[in-house]
Amino acid sequence: MKKYIILLSLLIISIGLKAQKADSVKKVSAADSLLNSMGSDDKNQKVVIFKSSRLVLSQTTETVKKKNLNFLVIHRFGDFAGKNGGGKLYFGLDDVADVYIGFEYGVTDNLNIDIGRTTIGGLADLEVKYAVLHQMKNDGSPVAITLLGEAAIRPYGFVSYPKFSDRLSHLAQVMIARKFSDGFSLQVTPTYVSNGSSIPLVAGSEQNYFALAAAARLKLTKHMGLIIDYAHPFSSFRTTGNGFYDPLGVGIEIETGGHVFTINITNARAVDEINYLNATQSNFSKGQFRLGFTISRMFDFNRSKN
Repeated sequence: MKKYIILLSLLIISIGLKAQKADSVKKVSAADSLLNSMGSDDKNQKVVIFKSSRLVLSQTTETVKKKNLNFLVIHRFGDFAGKNGGGKLYFGLDDVADVYIGFEYGVTDNLNIDIGRTTIGGLADLEVKYAVLHQMKNDGSPVAITLLGEAAIRPYGFVSYPKFSDRLSHLAQVMIARKFSDGFSLQVTPTYVSNGSSIPLVAGSEQNYFALAAAARLKLTKHMGLIIDYAHPFSSFRTTGNGFYDPLGVGIEIETGGHVFTINITNARAVDEINYLNATQSNFSKGQFRLGFTISRMFDFNRSKN
């Protein structure tokens, strides 16, 4: 009898351990689905510098893994205060500055094809993003470098374009990032913007110019971080004297399983880099800043493996 009791006890313990293991695997796969879809640490000891492909203004060096699709919704509300904000517009919540819907697909682990559309100017874009270099944990590269090329078109709008090429804009970026510690990541992004026509269409507005962006992420908790995002166009026309201001954003990034949710405040009305570098004319000191958010949801189209 004692022998049967021992065998029964061992059987119950075995079943319990298997159930616990299955439950543990299930929890990990749900909680880490987004991170596993980005350039997460693998056998080569790559460093995950950022939690997602987008911050407040900037894109990051992170790429979507092969056969993964990242669905993005980025929203900017109206002015919080000033003549176009305040209580009459529920501090901007009754107004919409810009909305971007986009998709990022991993052709390979290092190569992404992105498409999207923003409401400002009806701008539709096609992007190619390629991770040239990864930051490594041990003796490899100390930084990550990713290249981004964007071609965009304004198919509609109130502006009359004499030629088709006038509707086109292009952007090229070199994103250079490093994770300095478990709690701090930094990225700088030299940028070149080329417009088919002057934006805005006024005398003195350069069609082509350089810009520099910088972004930082400070870890607050395991699943939450503080983001600071800034950009400066090197343009003799886009100055405070002409009513232009450098785009600046501050946000809180929250990782929730397969989602990364970012809530932010920025003076940039536009979401797309071409639009906010061309024409940010909102001043923080006048209450011309707005609440915004980014939702990132990853879908994995790889066949499940046993």
